[in-house]
Amino acid sequence: MFFPFADTPNPPGISPVTLGLIILNVAVFVLFTIPLSTTAPDINNPWLLEYLKSIGVDNDAQLRQIWNHLSAYQAFVYQYGYRPANPSVPTLFSSMFLHGGLLHLAGNMLFLWIFGDNVEHRLGSLRFLLAYLGCGVLATLFFSLFAADSNIPLVGASGAISGVLGAYFVWFPRNKVKTFVFLFPFIMNSIYLPARLVLGFYILADNLLPFLFASTGSGGVAHGAHIGGFIGGAVLALWKHKPQTPPRRRHYF
Repeated sequence: MFFPFADTPNPPGISPVTLGLIILNVAVFVLFTIPLSTTAPDINNPWLLEYLKSIGVDNDAQLRQIWNHLSAYQAFVYQYGYRPANPSVPTLFSSMFLHGGLLHLAGNMLFLWIFGDNVEHRLGSLRFLLAYLGCGVLATLFFSLFAADSNIPLVGASGAISGVLGAYFVWFPRNKVKTFVFLFPFIMNSIYLPARLVLGFYILADNLLPFLFASTGSGGVAHGAHIGGFIGGAVLALWKHKPQTPPRRRHYF
C-alpha cells in the first residue's frame, strides 16, 4: 500500500485557487453533506421519489424495508450529482463538489493539497482553475461513455484532481513524493519516491487494471472518471510543455 502525504520541491508562496477549492469542498461537506445525511427524507420530495424509482422501489413494503437507511442527502445527491442517463450541464459542475463521505472528501483534498500547488504555479491561478474544471468535465464525460444508461449519480472531485495529477506527471518528473509504504513485513516506513512512480502506480494499479478487469464503477469507484481526468491533464501539460533549453555557449576572445 502506498499512501502519499507530501511532495518536494514546492513553489514559493500560497496557491490561492488550490486552497480555495479545498475550502469550498470542505464547506459544501459541512453545510450540506453532514446536516442532510442526518436528516430524515421528505417523502414528498420529487427527487427522492425519482431516486427510489431508479433503485427499483415501487411499493410500500420495499419502502418500509429501506426507510431507516435513507436520508435527505440521497435526494440531494440525486438532484445535483451527474447521472449519465439524464445529463445536464449544471450537474457536470455541481457534482465535482459533492462527496460520498468523510474519507472520500479527505482523500481527494489530500491529493489536491499535495499536487495542486505545483501545477497552479506552473499554469497561473486563473488557467489552473479553468483546467481543473475542464478536466473534471472531461472525466465525467469519459466515464459516461461506459455507463450511458446509468442513473446512479456520479459525485466527487477526483476526476478533476486526476487531471491535476496528469499534468504533474508530465511537468514534474524529478519531484519526489513522501510516501508511507506498507508492505508488511518487509517495508513499513515513510520514504521519498519519484513522483512518476507514485502517480504511475495510481493510474495503472489503482485505476486502469480495475477499469479493464472489473465492472464499471466497481466498489463505488468511478475508475473511468479518474482515467479520463488523468489523460486530460496529461494532454494539457504536453500541449503547454515548454522544454528548458540549455544555455548558449559563450565564446571568449
